[in-house]
Amino acid sequence: MARIRSLKPNVTRDEAIEQLTGNGVAGLFRNAVFGPLRSVAEFYIPFQLFQVEIFNRGKRDQRIFGLDAVDGSLDLYYFEQLPGPSEVIFLESCNYAQAILDQAATLDLTIAKVRRVLFTAGFFRIRDLHISAQPVPGEIYVPYWVGFHGRGTRARLVMMDAVRRRVEGAKVRRLLEQWLTTARET
Repeated sequence: MARIRSLKPNVTRDEAIEQLTGNGVAGLFRNAVFGPLRSVAEFYIPFQLFQVEIFNRGKRDQRIFGLDAVDGSLDLYYFEQLPGPSEVIFLESCNYAQAILDQAATLDLTIAKVRRVLFTAGFFRIRDLHISAQPVPGEIYVPYWVGFHGRGTRARLVMMDAVRRRVEGAKVRRLLEQWLTTARET
């Protein structure tokens, strides 16, 4: 097992089970379509943090973004500020994806994704745009709860961000499925 630095989860295992089981219409729908909840596990995804400086229309804005260091396919993770000691834990786990992208690749992808977010927010609000980013040393893992639903030999995955308390979509699920089906050295 490796020792990793992770954001502190805001969702306990019991809370995750309750949300992934679901009450009311959402729970009935999930159980009817995917089957009952069979198991829950933790999973950690590495993110490279960047201090991003955005110059637009003569104004300077600084933000903290994280980009997944696996393949860069996930949406940017936004931070109000750099995570402090009270927001981070160190733990041992074998349920984590390996960081594959190097710092140069994550830097380029981060700038491109920030640019895309800004253009999506309003193309006509952009003038004299310049984006720069500085990596924050070390990677930080984001914790997720994985719910395994199913009947018989079929399994469906439902993933929940354990920091932001929200069920994630296909991009995060695809990353986990790739990790589950890829042979790893032990």
